[in-house]
Amino acid sequence: MSDPIQNRYEFVILFDVENGNPNGDPDAGNMPRVDPETGYGLVTDVCLKRKIRDYVETVKEDAAGWRIYIKDGVPLNRSDTEALAYLGIDEKAVKEAKKKDDTLDEKIRDFMCRNFFDIRTFGAVMTTFVKNNLNCGQVRGPVQLGFARSVDPIVPQEVTIARITQTTQKDIEEKGPHTLGNKFIVPYALYRCEGYVSANLARKVTGFSEDDLKLLWDAIQNMFEYDRSAARGKMAVRELIVFKHDSELGCAPAWKLFDAVSVARKEGVVSPRAYGDYTVAVDEAALPAGVTCTRMG
Repeated sequence: MSDPIQNRYEFVILFDVENGNPNGDPDAGNMPRVDPETGYGLVTDVCLKRKIRDYVETVKEDAAGWRIYIKDGVPLNRSDTEALAYLGIDEKAVKEAKKKDDTLDEKIRDFMCRNFFDIRTFGAVMTTFVKNNLNCGQVRGPVQLGFARSVDPIVPQEVTIARITQTTQKDIEEKGPHTLGNKFIVPYALYRCEGYVSANLARKVTGFSEDDLKLLWDAIQNMFEYDRSAARGKMAVRELIVFKHDSELGCAPAWKLFDAVSVARKEGVVSPRAYGDYTVAVDEAALPAGVTCTRMG
């Protein structure tokens, strides 16, 4: 594992969806998430982090140091107890162990950060330790994402679908051979998400490294490539725009960098249906001293 990063970063992700549901809302019948006041589409940070985790798990296949802590079907305390076993602590003797070593919480935290990429990146709240009176605390990760919001208002559509057979012979006899259902889609939408990478937290807390950063950029650019489903339609990360500061604490407020990125419909386009219907520009001349911009994708 390489050394912790030494530069602060901000980044903008542009991704789109065609005839799919990028992030259904379970409180609204799984309809695409929408800001009710403006009609703009939303995709939660939790949804995008899940895609990043899944990409890392796919390419690293649980390799040492690159495992995923929050994963489908694996209880958190199964991973938590690995730290206790590594330190040679009996789960039933935590109180006594803590009395003998007042740095035990930090040792557990460091073990978890070394072994799990998503803790090192996004942080975690490892509450199962609290039950054993051994609290490694809330780990605040250096990488944070905001909600993604569509560039234009979206108009979700409800599409009726049919299944040509029933579950049982009795259902066929009573209801007929066909079953009707529905699904929600967004015909097309381009979404923008903004994110942050803190070198200060990486150095002080999790050890998020240059190797981790490279994997993060790869994961963001490919987070939909191994996550295809009929429900999500055609999704793709179109561009990742990265701002790098020449220092740990940074040279400018994040909003100034985000404001340098503009996304607008091309003249004459009324209802966008492709990424080519937009113009994406970065006003690099307006970037503060000490900040450089890299466009990926």
